[in-house]
Amino acid sequence: MQHASLIDELEHAVKGGSSETRVSTLRRVTDLYLHDANRLNDEQIKVFDDVLCHLADRIEKAALAELGKRLTPIDTAPIGVIKRLASDEEITVSGPVLTGSKRLSTADLIEVARTKGQAHLLAISKRTSLESTLTDVLVKRGNETVLASLANNVGAKFSDSGFSELVERTEGDDALGEIVSQRKDIPNGLLQELLRRATDAVRAKILSLLPPEKRKFLEEVLSKITQQLNKKAEHDYSHAERCVDSLISTGKLNAEVMVQAFAKQRRQDELAVALARFTSAPIKTIAGLLNGQRHDALLVPCKAAGLAWPTVKIVLQARLEGQPAAEKIIALAQTDYAKLSASTALRTLRFMSVH
Repeated sequence: MQHASLIDELEHAVKGGSSETRVSTLRRVTDLYLHDANRLNDEQIKVFDDVLCHLADRIEKAALAELGKRLTPIDTAPIGVIKRLASDEEITVSGPVLTGSKRLSTADLIEVARTKGQAHLLAISKRTSLESTLTDVLVKRGNETVLASLANNVGAKFSDSGFSELVERTEGDDALGEIVSQRKDIPNGLLQELLRRATDAVRAKILSLLPPEKRKFLEEVLSKITQQLNKKAEHDYSHAERCVDSLISTGKLNAEVMVQAFAKQRRQDELAVALARFTSAPIKTIAGLLNGQRHDALLVPCKAAGLAWPTVKIVLQARLEGQPAAEKIIALAQTDYAKLSASTALRTLRFMSVH
């Protein structure tokens, strides 16, 4: 390797040469390096590194991109120029190096991941192997495209916190949820959490994609999630029950006074519980009638509880407050209430409770 002639050519290219001259010199230096790469010692590689870095700061992006593509596969590529290319803002320059160069350490990649944009993060996410300290940064900073690429990368390792955050990011993103669920290294606990966040359609899709050995476990998980969701969906009347039962036990308030008070105070839970207690019907049945679309439906539990019309009117007024046809509806309800017998109301409630 003729260092003197190479340096002379470099000095000429940098100081007075045209853009074409600098690009030509860069290619010549790169050719020389690639030709002798396997035979060069550390000192000789350092010379090439200095030369290439010197030129890299003074040539166009297209030439830099070409340089990156040529050096990326070389395991002994000059580290200085590799780092220079990896940190370039132009992704056509930095992308190939970030994805393929083995000369970049995890620390080098973390620095880029912390400071550059999504295109750089995406390039890093495609590497054949990724340490968990690096994926932690990618998961935290990456957008949907980066996360999908990362989750698809079988060579990516995740820390417990990184995997947990990745699962959190699947909420509202069905496509990502499907990808993450297929990772063989996903802990069962996080798979359960992922399924809890997923829509019904995604849960079904995940089930169809899983290998047979995991399907049984998943079915058990889905069953537990369904039970949890159903339980969560059930309205909690426990507080209202304690309140009503306490009032009943004192014997100070009769059904009429209690129902009127709850209706006026808009305490729907307590109203439903009170009517359930006075009719021996399930709370869900009474709540369904009180909260349903038909205004006349609440006449049934009121009649079954033996309430007088003035009390029923208060319940209706609270329900219809602000509606233009309220008075007309109440007048019709008064007629219907007079026709409805207590025995019919009780039979209707029993039928509804069973069905």
